[in-house]
Amino acid sequence: MTALMRLAGLAVLGVAVGLAAPARAADSSEVVKVTTKAEKPADDGTQVVTITLDIDKGWHLYANPVGQDSLRTVQTVVTAGPKVELVKVDYPRGTTLKDPDIGDFQVYEGSVTLKATVKREKGATDPVEFTVKIQACNDKTCNLPSKVKVTAK
Repeated sequence: MTALMRLAGLAVLGVAVGLAAPARAADSSEVVKVTTKAEKPADDGTQVVTITLDIDKGWHLYANPVGQDSLRTVQTVVTAGPKVELVKVDYPRGTTLKDPDIGDFQVYEGSVTLKATVKREKGATDPVEFTVKIQACNDKTCNLPSKVKVTAK
């Protein structure tokens, strides 16, 4: 076997191995930017934090509430980190998508603002941590769900 034949054989093997490797599934956080802005804490320890989701064009997130029981596990959910109590999250109403198989459901597109109210210890000034659970989809595919951790100061 000549050196050229061995080299050609290795090249074919490399292509075959490359074709056999599974494609990397995209993470939902690759098409959604999450930012926060915290208001000054009130005297009673409550604080409002604005969480903005900037969703790439052509993609959507499942709203909260999503409007379909079969999609509840993938709806957008905000949770607070340690040292704070999450009092409430104001989720805006989403845009209605119509699906002939599962029915109508709500999604977020573009830029979406959520308002989270937390209760902190009086006088606390340390940053507040949040986790935003999302799943991004377009009309052809869904990315893997993500849990995006953000901090509000």
